[in-house]
Amino acid sequence: MTQRFEGKSVFITGASSGIGAAMARAFAAEGAGVALLARRTDKLGQVKHEIEAHAGRALVFQCDVTDAEGLKAAVEQTVAAFGGIDVVLANAGFGISGPFENLGVDDFRRQFEVNVFGMMNTIYAALPALKKSKGRLGLLGSVAGKLGTPMTSPYNVSKYAVNGLADCIYHEFDEVGISVTCINPGFVESEIRSVNNDGVYTGNPDPVPGRFIMPAEKAARLIVDAVYRRRPELILTRLGKLALFINRLFPGFTRWTVRRFTRGKLAAFQKKRRAV
Repeated sequence: MTQRFEGKSVFITGASSGIGAAMARAFAAEGAGVALLARRTDKLGQVKHEIEAHAGRALVFQCDVTDAEGLKAAVEQTVAAFGGIDVVLANAGFGISGPFENLGVDDFRRQFEVNVFGMMNTIYAALPALKKSKGRLGLLGSVAGKLGTPMTSPYNVSKYAVNGLADCIYHEFDEVGISVTCINPGFVESEIRSVNNDGVYTGNPDPVPGRFIMPAEKAARLIVDAVYRRRPELILTRLGKLALFINRLFPGFTRWTVRRFTRGKLAAFQKKRRAV
């Protein structure tokens, strides 16, 4: 079987669980050496062990994407170990939820610090290496970055910003041979819906019915293919594609549908979403 990323190196933030960990395994299976970044070293160690058990190559860095200097150091060590960086996946992020009137500017600022500015830190740190390799950049947005929903405004707004950033730098980076792929998942198997507003995993069950959730491994395979083909955008899950298609053609119907299914239920949703 041909390995499309044989001899290449992939730099992944938020690689300790969910989509990030699945992408690490998928790229390693395609022959790439992977650099794994996250805050939880125990989880990173598990992913590294899984990859090396299948003769893959993996580096682990404990790093928060809000730490620009830590990211630069991780990039330098990855380049030294693998000889360069061919793919960067800016995946780290979390979600803040709650009624807008109960939140404040500081909540939005914390959300942007990780989901937007942390992504920018990642891009700036890895950009020189990507320019040398004429590599590929994947930015993890969300269907929520194209479709407004109640009770999750900080997260949605941050992902709208990711989509806007991807659209802008796509043209700039193309000038130097770097492709930009904006990856917008719908409901994919992940811990993000079981993480509280402080970014701490609570262990609560996923509130989304399982029939609507795409397995992380399937999502990762689709992401690998989209990044390999240098596609500008990938929408994940049939439900996500359908929702965005309808919203594009019939935005009024989308608003009516969201209100129909959430009217009078927002408090219950929030309690289920963030119960400790």
